Amino acid sequence: MNRRISNNGITLGISLAAISLLGCGKNGEEGTSPAKSPPAAVDEHAHPSHGPHEGSLIELGNEEYHAELVHDERAETVTIFILDSSALAAVSIEATELLVNLSHDGEAEQFRLAAEPDVGDPAGKASRFVSTDSELAEELDHAHSSAQLVVTISGQQFRGAIEHDQEH
Repeated sequence: MNRRISNNGITLGISLAAISLLGCGKNGEEGTSPAKSPPAAVDEHAHPSHGPHEGSLIELGNEEYHAELVHDERAETVTIFILDSSALAAVSIEATELLVNLSHDGEAEQFRLAAEPDVGDPAGKASRFVSTDSELAEELDHAHSSAQLVVTISGQQFRGAIEHDQEH
């Protein structure tokens, strides 16, 4: 018995093999080729290193929220913006003030940042809090001090370490 395969038979065999490898998706959609790599995994916790106002970020809880600290040396003000888990969008809260607990030179001190609603904050809520206390503005830059933000959001208290700004 002579087993000869024609060129047409080889072409047909390769075509059938390619079709079976590619497959067919549901509802007539094209299947995926095994040569294609799956889409890259997205890091759900990725967020910028600075906030939308170019301030330093403070993690609140297990990154449920973030706060952004903006220190204006000329005006001697400290502004804190409350942000979402991605550190990109403002979160308006019902608080009338935030607290910064600061320890410096062996002394503990507490500073209050008053609510100053930002554009877009609904009535009775704020995402921006400001202190004009020059002592807070100065002490946040000193390496000998440690500071912690205390904020209540939706009835839950969050604390976040305020890192020293190394640029000053």
